[in-house]
Amino acid sequence: MKELEAVKFVQGQLLNKPEFPAFKTGDTIIVKYRIVEGDKTREQDFRGDVIQVKGHGLTRTFTIRKMSHGVGVERIFAISNPNIAGISVVKRGRVRRARLYYLRGLVGKKARIKELKFFNTKANDSQN
Repeated sequence: MKELEAVKFVQGQLLNKPEFPAFKTGDTIIVKYRIVEGDKTREQDFRGDVIQVKGHGLTRTFTIRKMSHGVGVERIFAISNPNIAGISVVKRGRVRRARLYYLRGLVGKKARIKELKFFNTKANDSQN
């Protein structure tokens, strides 16, 4: 029983994290990650496409893939990581899969993800 209470306590502490915007596989996001170097702290941006989202709640993780000087770089982040300073969504992607591992084998324009476009029908109706 004490283990269960300890788990609930830790989950309660982690629930006080700031809210991040909703994102899904195929979206292009920027993760601001805190890096500690000695006694100094700085934030570094990691911008890329989300190729997978796993888990739910506090155990949720997501993988981001970006191209850096022609080399594919992937990084896995835990949503409950205290070093994540912020997440911002750059663009929404239109994909039909939950895991985009096939992007690893594509190069150039074929590796692009189509952008999901939102159409506001109410704004179009008021103009006519």
